[in-house]
Amino acid sequence: MTLLLQQYPTKSAASSDALFAKIVNDLANDGYSIQVNALPLGLTDILHTHVVNLPQYKFNLARVGRESNQQLNAQIRNDKTLWIYGDSPAGQEWLKWTQALQLYLNRHLLMGLFSFESHFSHYAKGNYYKKHVDAFKGQANRVLSLVTYLNPQWQDTQGGELVIYNQPGNPEGIKVLPKYGTLVLFLSEEFEHEVKPAQRDRYSIAGWFRVNTSTREQVDPPL
Repeated sequence: MTLLLQQYPTKSAASSDALFAKIVNDLANDGYSIQVNALPLGLTDILHTHVVNLPQYKFNLARVGRESNQQLNAQIRNDKTLWIYGDSPAGQEWLKWTQALQLYLNRHLLMGLFSFESHFSHYAKGNYYKKHVDAFKGQANRVLSLVTYLNPQWQDTQGGELVIYNQPGNPEGIKVLPKYGTLVLFLSEEFEHEVKPAQRDRYSIAGWFRVNTSTREQVDPPL
């Protein structure tokens, strides 16, 4: 893994700041940001190599709902996930990059982002995730969703689009193909979205920046 990073170095801090600035501008104006082929190549490569070589038994069928209300529901989604804890070189590099993004967002948008959680997602051929929101208003601490795609040479005809429904009068939504290194961010409470079935295995990372809702009875985040 280290050799891979040395062969394909990540973008400079200046390049990352330029990307982060675009994201901040989009979020401030539209509430979402789509950046095609934007994740640093070295990071995309190490994440892709890691996830495609993971044994399938490590992935779990994805559930819907949160905390004690989680349940399996194949009518809504049938992908598989694996949480990222930073116990691999790939996970460590990913969390380092998202921490830099979190700091930038807090500095420029004053979002009060406190923590970040994410998992790998594997959609086998034909898998999907029906229309949903990542957080209900006033009921959750996920405030900003992030998705990145780890699929080299993805073709337009292979499906697997993320569809973001950004306007009530636009039933078609905005379609984003899961092409290598593409980044999507959006306000978790504001945008319904779904994942369309694909014609091949589809790998991604889904993550959420959170605010702190700790109380004396419960430390956040629970994960």
